[in-house]
Amino acid sequence: MRKFTVLFLIFCVFASCEYLQVEEKENTTSEIVAIVNTEKLFREDLVNVVPNNTSKEDSIVLVKGFINDWAVKQLLLSNAESNSSLEEVTEINSLVKDYKESLLINSYKERLINQQLDTVISESEIENFYADNKENFKLNEELLKIKYLHFDNNIINKKEFIKLFQSDKIEDLEALEKQQLSFKYYQFNDSIWTQLDKVLLKLPFSKENLLNKTKFLQKQDSLGLYLVAVNDVLVRNDTAPLSYIEPTVKQMILHRRKIELIRDIEKILVKDATKNNNFKIY
Repeated sequence: MRKFTVLFLIFCVFASCEYLQVEEKENTTSEIVAIVNTEKLFREDLVNVVPNNTSKEDSIVLVKGFINDWAVKQLLLSNAESNSSLEEVTEINSLVKDYKESLLINSYKERLINQQLDTVISESEIENFYADNKENFKLNEELLKIKYLHFDNNIINKKEFIKLFQSDKIEDLEALEKQQLSFKYYQFNDSIWTQLDKVLLKLPFSKENLLNKTKFLQKQDSLGLYLVAVNDVLVRNDTAPLSYIEPTVKQMILHRRKIELIRDIEKILVKDATKNNNFKIY
């Protein structure tokens, strides 16, 4: 019966467009478009339901759907309240109160952090933090310092490219870089650490081959020729190099600063409240 009443009200709203008028607490009036028990949905609540440039037919569908969803929600809420014990309602109200307080406090803390946190981190601070916490920076993956090159089988000057790749001379590396448009993919900087798993996605070598720290590897298949030179290797549980985890170290330093800043703010709040007799312990 209650559901029928709601649907009837919705029908009346759109069939006749005759809206009820109610006096608001602030002595203002607003058109009612639906009622469920004592809860009312006002026309102003529908302002953002329909996007701009929506056709009349689609607008009606959207509004009807919104009203129906609202009605179902109110009916479920009413039934939930009627069938909940006082203890359940009290517990829920307490959770809502705690959640609201947490949101407000965290929002306030974030504003203070954004205003007061020093985000400038010197290289010496990064190095000292890393040195003091090395035991916490263990690798859970293999890393390589590697250079590699892949080009088609029919490429011209294949022998010359192999010779340049094997050379340690800067001018030979620069000569290769000038030919980069001829290569499928490459990496010539073997002074940076690269994840082994990412390398294996590009090169048809085994994990064992690459971890052997081989000066030169060569392999050919139907896709072309692959050249590899491994300069250095780090395995799981080795200490992660600073150059590889520097962004993580910076984040950890900032996190520590945030914690210290919040603690200082809390101490100042308590001190000021005590001084102004706004905080007393009996």
